[in-house]
Amino acid sequence: MTFDFDTVPTRLGTDSQKWQKYAGRDILPLWVADMDFKSPPAIIEALHRRVEHGIFGYARPVKSTVDAVVTAMHSRYGWTIDPAWIVWLPGLVVGLNITAQAFAEAGDEVLTLTPVYPPFMSAPKNSARASVGVPFVLQDGHWTIDWAALERAVTPRTRLFYLCNPHNPLARVWRRDELVRLGEFCVRHNLVLCSDEIHCDLILDPALPHIPTGTLGDEIAKRTLTLMAPSKTYNVPGLGTSLAIIPDPALRARFVRATAGVVAEVTALGFTACEAAYRDSEPWRQELLAYLRGNRDFLLDFVARELPGVKVEAPIEATYLAWLNVSALKLADPIAHFEQHGVGLSDGAFFGAPKGTHVRINIGCPRATLAEALRRMKAAVGKL
Repeated sequence: MTFDFDTVPTRLGTDSQKWQKYAGRDILPLWVADMDFKSPPAIIEALHRRVEHGIFGYARPVKSTVDAVVTAMHSRYGWTIDPAWIVWLPGLVVGLNITAQAFAEAGDEVLTLTPVYPPFMSAPKNSARASVGVPFVLQDGHWTIDWAALERAVTPRTRLFYLCNPHNPLARVWRRDELVRLGEFCVRHNLVLCSDEIHCDLILDPALPHIPTGTLGDEIAKRTLTLMAPSKTYNVPGLGTSLAIIPDPALRARFVRATAGVVAEVTALGFTACEAAYRDSEPWRQELLAYLRGNRDFLLDFVARELPGVKVEAPIEATYLAWLNVSALKLADPIAHFEQHGVGLSDGAFFGAPKGTHVRINIGCPRATLAEALRRMKAAVGKL
């Protein structure tokens, strides 16, 4: 079967946050992480069937929905999970916030690696916990962990470590030895390990397998909670369906206790989409990956040839997000400059990078959209 990733959809005038941001302005939005592709036909068909049923009461996952998740984890990653380990959530950011509240007290510290997806830094602060970032280092063309700095960052108030696996915005796939070392770091310092794996099904380098943090051995698994969702891969973030996989009963009980009274339930349509995503949409996902690899290669070639002063510093191994170094352009506000020339990007400072040094671009769009955005970026660079 062949799926259509080339047709440019009409999202102006809809409820899209991505496109509403620049309503009335000729700016292509390549900022927030949702894709300008229709969701897989299997999901759309399943939603049609569910809507035709006509009743949308409070929902709980049925066995086939749980089975779809369990089967996907086993077939893709060799991870055998018990259905009892799953805690359903209405969003992954909810999971990050609940984790901070469940496993740290006010004034305690949550450790992470920066730059990183902004809720990693804001979630602890939302409940009076402290967020502590340890910057990555660029070494031989790869983003690596500064292990000495990570050790120095631990204090008697450190309770949690947030890991982004694969990493957003650096598009980095972690290798087994790195993950084991991080797991051992958490064991040694008695830290709960929260692993955000929402981009795990979007590995662009076929030679690099995704390794769930929860598969690194019993000692690491019993202090690990893994956050996953079909939202990024299958472009259904608006349906608010995510899950935490927590093998340890005591850890899971603390997490569930922290959700009481404050976390909304997943909706009937969310469960429907989740099941169709994991059970019926693998052919679509494989074609999506092939298309995204083409977009990545198009971006890399264009940046190298046409955008002097802009660099992709490390391989784009996963996700549909690219981290661009624009420091050589010496712009006080890169986002404003590119917006003036018709492209909306994400500010690297939002992820913890120094102001004016980096931007993030979303390449999850038809190639014609990406080509036009890069043409506009070339014009923006040429005006300097």
